[in-house]
Amino acid sequence: MSVQSGVKIAISGKGGVGKTTLSAILCHLYAGEGKKVLAVDADPDANLGMALGFTPQELEQVTTIAQDRKLIKERTSAEPGTSGQWFCLNPKVDDIPERYVVQNGGVKLLQLGVTSTGGSGCYCPENTFVKTLLNHLVLEEDDTVIVDMEAGLEHMSRGTARGVDAFIVVVEPGQRSFQTAKATVKLARDLGVERVFAVANKVRPDQEESVRQALDFLPLLGILPYDLEAVTADLTGRPLFEVSPSMVAWVQDIKDNLEQYLLNKI
Repeated sequence: MSVQSGVKIAISGKGGVGKTTLSAILCHLYAGEGKKVLAVDADPDANLGMALGFTPQELEQVTTIAQDRKLIKERTSAEPGTSGQWFCLNPKVDDIPERYVVQNGGVKLLQLGVTSTGGSGCYCPENTFVKTLLNHLVLEEDDTVIVDMEAGLEHMSRGTARGVDAFIVVVEPGQRSFQTAKATVKLARDLGVERVFAVANKVRPDQEESVRQALDFLPLLGILPYDLEAVTADLTGRPLFEVSPSMVAWVQDIKDNLEQYLLNKI
């Protein structure tokens, strides 16, 4: 089963829950169907490239959008690294992506390199430009777009999840993760994002029922078990989809469930 081209998926969750792992395997599955996949790493702690199998040498050659000071100044009319200036609220972005992507197989990777600043930092030129670019991608890019969001909730307050077909919150067993999921759902609904789903990760068999009960406020696409192969893959630097066929199969079920929701417009 597969939905039409143009599906846009944003994946979020608190740090360490496995959102990058899910993002990478979904990219792998969509690329395996022959679809053109754009993987967008919107997390300042960028790890999606390694999870997709890009070599450190390939990733070293990539310039993130937020690092290009000349581009930011050109498009926002403001000096990068500063605040309190007048700058364009809708900078031109439609000619940007191809200049910053690196490709491996059927997946293109775009690293946004969102800057993290304190206080009112979300209004700095870099973040305003990246927000506009991200919204453009998830609204207008024709092919499959999977966005690995930054951990936490700040990106939601900046509105970078608008316009997606599905917003997936990855959680792990634990009250803090459940609470983050609840807060994320509220912010998503405030932004007009209606199709919000959960995926539970690192779940032992004896925890499944309590996890399902704790997530009864969200459609649950699937449960991923705690997997030692995931730990091994991280230690060796190999993509998990290369070393764990069972994990790929579990994520395939999650993908199928998501597409059933999207096809039925639930």
